[in-house]
Amino acid sequence: MSSKRARKSGGKARTKSRAAPARTSNAKASTGYVAALAATPYVKQANELERKPTKQSGRKGAASRKGKPAYGTAAAYRQCAATARDTSKRPAQRISALRDMTPGMLDDARQFASVLDILKNPNEPTVVRLAALRSLEAASFAVNRFDAYRNDYVQALRSITNDKDEEVRTRVLGALARMSDRPAQELLLTGLKEPAKALVPPEKALQLLSYDVHADAYAAARDIAAKPPTKAARRAALRLLAADATSAPVFTKILKDKSETAAIRQLSATALHAIAPDQLQEQARQILLDAKEDDQVKAVSLTALTDLRRADQGDVDDRLYQHVNRMHGRSDSALVKRSAKRFLKKYKR
Repeated sequence: MSSKRARKSGGKARTKSRAAPARTSNAKASTGYVAALAATPYVKQANELERKPTKQSGRKGAASRKGKPAYGTAAAYRQCAATARDTSKRPAQRISALRDMTPGMLDDARQFASVLDILKNPNEPTVVRLAALRSLEAASFAVNRFDAYRNDYVQALRSITNDKDEEVRTRVLGALARMSDRPAQELLLTGLKEPAKALVPPEKALQLLSYDVHADAYAAARDIAAKPPTKAARRAALRLLAADATSAPVFTKILKDKSETAAIRQLSATALHAIAPDQLQEQARQILLDAKEDDQVKAVSLTALTDLRRADQGDVDDRLYQHVNRMHGRSDSALVKRSAKRFLKKYKR
């Protein structure tokens, strides 16, 4: 009998053991939600910001098992704000608090102002200031709710465009550039024209200006492409000019110039395809007919003629076809051989 009772008892115990995982505590659910929010990009966070926080249900109401306010409540956001402001806390703790308070930031003007204060304070650790900026940027995606704070936000960013911390300065200018902020654009352009006044390196300024390009930005980019302070600045200038149809002659000249690197000539070919496709087709043909051309540039030209040629541009001529056929048989470059094979297959005679 004792063995039967033991088996019955064991069976009940096993039944309870299997059922136990089905019960998920509010604390665990809250922890999972915090982790999920931390992993989301700004756009997903914005969905959370568009909704008013809801209180969690449970036998202990809004309080977690540890006596702390449940995540998503006004009390929890106030606690996060206090931790974020507390300079005695470790940076990692403050960064975590800034992240967790983001969904509730727009419900309390004082909390929003406290995050702005952290961002503007040059005595704060850089990592904490950047975390404050990330939190503010995330909040700005909730466009309608953010409108009441937008002016204060923009003014705060403008006030630290000349911050002594280069990383903060660069990130702030980036945030303003993405908003097409004209004063920030003027600062970037001034730095390109007068290097002594530059707030960021020229390549970074050109990248930020590309968010909303004006004619004066194209003019500055052409000047830098002609007389570049660095190779990186020239590449950035050419990338910006790749959207300017009037810059086609610049890219045609570079593509024809054998003294240019293969990478820069390839960049020029890509730009021409976007702004002057007929020019690209003509230059690609001339490159392939030149026996002294670089193999990598030949491969780029073959790709342009094989994959980028429009139907209305017609078939390739016999002279070019025969030249590529000989190139396929004689070239020592595996890349050229592969590209030539695709060309010959498409335009098979």
